[in-house]
Amino acid sequence: MNTKIFFKSAVALAIAATALTGCDENAWNNKLEGFEEKNDEPLTIQQTVDYTLTDANYVSIAGYSDNKTLAGTDLASALAKVGTSHAFSTDIPASKYAPAFLASTDFPYFSLDNGSAVRLTYKTQVSLPASLAAMEEAQSYTVTSEDYQEFVWESDDNYIDAFAPSHKASRYMNKILNNGVDLGDGEYCLVSYAEATQEPVFGNVDGGESSEWEMGSTIGDATVGATIEAKAVVTAICAQGYIATDKSGSILVYYGKTFDTTSVKVGSQLNLSGTISSYGTALQVDGSSATVDVVGEQSVTYPEPKVMSGAEVQEAVGRSTNELAQYVQIKGTPTVGSYINITIDGATTAQGSVYQGTAEQKAAFTDGLESTVTGYFVSVSSGKYFNMIVTAVNGKACAPRVVKAPVVDVPTETVYELYHYSSGAWSAVSDIYTLTPADYTAMGQSYYNLTDPETYLPIFLKQKYPYAQADDVQNILYTYYSNSTSSLAVSQYMYDGSEWVLQAGNGAVTVTSQFVKTNGTWMYDPSVVITLPAGRNVEISTTYYQACVDWVYANICQPLGDTSIKSGKFYVTSYGNNEYYAGTSAYQGNLDLRPDKAIDQYAAGYENMTNDEVLELEKKRFMEEVMPGALATLHPDARPEDGVQVTYTINFSVYGYLDANGNLTGTVGSASTSSYTAVFEVVGQGKFAPVSCTWKKADGAAY
Repeated sequence: MNTKIFFKSAVALAIAATALTGCDENAWNNKLEGFEEKNDEPLTIQQTVDYTLTDANYVSIAGYSDNKTLAGTDLASALAKVGTSHAFSTDIPASKYAPAFLASTDFPYFSLDNGSAVRLTYKTQVSLPASLAAMEEAQSYTVTSEDYQEFVWESDDNYIDAFAPSHKASRYMNKILNNGVDLGDGEYCLVSYAEATQEPVFGNVDGGESSEWEMGSTIGDATVGATIEAKAVVTAICAQGYIATDKSGSILVYYGKTFDTTSVKVGSQLNLSGTISSYGTALQVDGSSATVDVVGEQSVTYPEPKVMSGAEVQEAVGRSTNELAQYVQIKGTPTVGSYINITIDGATTAQGSVYQGTAEQKAAFTDGLESTVTGYFVSVSSGKYFNMIVTAVNGKACAPRVVKAPVVDVPTETVYELYHYSSGAWSAVSDIYTLTPADYTAMGQSYYNLTDPETYLPIFLKQKYPYAQADDVQNILYTYYSNSTSSLAVSQYMYDGSEWVLQAGNGAVTVTSQFVKTNGTWMYDPSVVITLPAGRNVEISTTYYQACVDWVYANICQPLGDTSIKSGKFYVTSYGNNEYYAGTSAYQGNLDLRPDKAIDQYAAGYENMTNDEVLELEKKRFMEEVMPGALATLHPDARPEDGVQVTYTINFSVYGYLDANGNLTGTVGSASTSSYTAVFEVVGQGKFAPVSCTWKKADGAAY
């Protein structure tokens, strides 16, 4: 985007010095009356000139000692980047760091006198909107084999390491990410997963041969003193034993401090022979005397836990009979110390307790943070502790499970997709496209990253969206490689009708700013005049008016319940590039102040109002809300200057109904275009307040 911002000239254009020939330039009139008195006075060179920085100029700017002192150690790397990226940035703005160049002999016009002005054209990195910038901080997660087996296919026999046409990622991602990713509200996660390009055909859909080992059904018959012979699977592990589960129930196999936690793992298939004993009103197998053979492995899928209230936990710790382990879930506030005990609302004396927790289980708890705890209720101690071997905390598993190899191989492709976490749920981000490995390969990249996104992304977007319309906006998430470091980056592009043009992100836009020489020093002159010509596809007009439309959508329409800028439900039209809250149109490059059009768009917003009242309300909104909001978005670094009124003057056009004298009226008639000028003062960093407009109100007020 080449943003041409036309600035208010601080000086009049002076007469330039003209070089003359001859051995004495003044010989031709050195006898004229009064001329000889000027012979020894210096010639004043006072001009307004235009200059565009070259790549070499940026290198010089990054190397000036004055600039290095100004940047200090905190911004030293940011200053150095100006020389390598050939662009200023938010941290190193041209307003502070360009004057050193203007005062040097590297600047061709360094000898200009006080009162001269330079309209300096340069590149600067444009900051992303906060919502997009947050995406660059996304955590990464790759869907695992365990995820596919447990959450997608839910089968030991028929599954693949991928999603498929019949098993779309959107159906399962919420469960997968809630289990595998721990993020706060409003944060993002970039998910990598495999997607099958065809349906898998499983060879054992109608049933296949059974393996030699088959789970038994004997644990449910366990009694104290009896010997049990069981074919069971390990479903949970603690520091002193594990839970063995068969088709009839689950039981703790207890070893004590001699237990080797690496001897089995969740999913181990066991041939178990041992004596049944009891502890804390719970049945258990004496592991120290048991015979245990690990004969294989399988994946584990837990049943739905019994969700227990505080009252039910209180009742459970008072039981008098010996019971098998139960798969349960409780909710409470943990106290983390040598032991982890859990206070449960509704329980009078009973507390949850993590039974012989492993390091992974203990690490899942935060002291004082209410948690949902899932696991096996195995025993009662001290008449009040509800002892659990924990399998998950807040839905996140505490230990990995055994995962079998995929049953069949199918062709897959890797997909990268951005997800957003809000109010306990994950949703795919719809307004951004994430480059995939196939995209990088198509662009001829050896690695899955870009070092020069400005070169490749416009071409990619043109091929990806061949039917794009003017003013369409597309956000792109990709991996950016620079200075031997890879990082996520977002760039925003807009289609101008023929090309995709960078709006913000990992690239630079061209800006023209004014600097004035005063008392021998070049200074940034912050007061600006911005001219917004009417018409379609006028770059600067589109930029400013789209910012107006975006402001109306975010600040007016969304609070009314809007969920898409192109919904057309409220003030913003279904095209997403014009609105009738204040009348700004990025499509036409003007203000449309026809009251009847505003009423047609959103009648509820102008109920019982006359055309005159609608018109005056739109004008007021433009001056007090919409244009100040757009300026704040586009000029977030604008700030007041001591001793000077910093203003932004906007020259713009209005399309509306006019009377014979050319004054705006609220009466429907023949529409025409008129030009106006509005002035806004910078009253805080990135904050603007209205000063005046040439469309004076009937009572003589400034606007």
